[in-house]
Amino acid sequence: MKQSYFIVVLAHSIHGRLRRIHIPHQVAYAVLALALLGCFSLFGIVSSYLRMVWKVANYNNLRQEVQSLRTKYQALERTANQTNQQLATLQLFASEVSAAYGIKRRAEGSPDIIHQGRLVPTLNESLAEYDFLKTARIGRPRRNTTLELNVQPALWPVTGRLMSFFGDRVDPFSGLDAFHSGVDISAPIGTPVRVTADGVVSTTGSMSGYGRVVVINHPSGLQTYYAHLSRFLVFPGQGVRMGEVIAFSGATGRVTTPHLHYEVRLRGNPVNPYKFLQASAFASSSPQKEVPF
Repeated sequence: MKQSYFIVVLAHSIHGRLRRIHIPHQVAYAVLALALLGCFSLFGIVSSYLRMVWKVANYNNLRQEVQSLRTKYQALERTANQTNQQLATLQLFASEVSAAYGIKRRAEGSPDIIHQGRLVPTLNESLAEYDFLKTARIGRPRRNTTLELNVQPALWPVTGRLMSFFGDRVDPFSGLDAFHSGVDISAPIGTPVRVTADGVVSTTGSMSGYGRVVVINHPSGLQTYYAHLSRFLVFPGQGVRMGEVIAFSGATGRVTTPHLHYEVRLRGNPVNPYKFLQASAFASSSPQKEVPF
């Protein structure tokens, strides 16, 4: 006759006593099934943990690659900004030299040559022009007129101290390196903002980061930006003269404190406005003690 249970015999090593434990078949099978289930669960937990570790390792590698690409992109962006700044500065210098010595280039030749687009000077022509400018007479009288004196920025838009300079800096919001395309001048909200040269109003409105901004077009491809304003006094298409009040300062856009963001661009590329502010400061320090505006 088959027994319906297992017998487990336990013997004491010292006293020599024997003890029999009867374990029914159902209990033994249930314990075995639970053990198998536990093994499968443990295997699943270990495999899930290993997959998670693998995914975390891949995520960390991807994050490092993204950070490396971001760093390279920022370096390329800074290089591009510096290149554009240098190009715009050279273009501005060329325009000033041309205006100073009365140099004017005209497209000469037959209409066919002109229509073919042969207006870009060659390397030899550029070197010849450079030699000509280098050997030009410094003492030649400059042809200054009232219009020429007012076409380039020549005064401070507001009275205040410089809070942030032109060029690379640490962005106050992100904490990362960023290119600052103008200068920030301290000004309480409601301070009158004056245009720094004669021109025509191009834009009055809101721009991302700039808040309320006025953009003025000047001759020779120059533009001036007046940002973080509180109120406008001009409209697009309106002509303005140097020293005219065009708006009031404020704290709109990405700012940490009320100020005026002043920017000068040449053919769309930002240039350092410090030279114009410096010239205005020198002019205001003359014996007449005249305020630039």
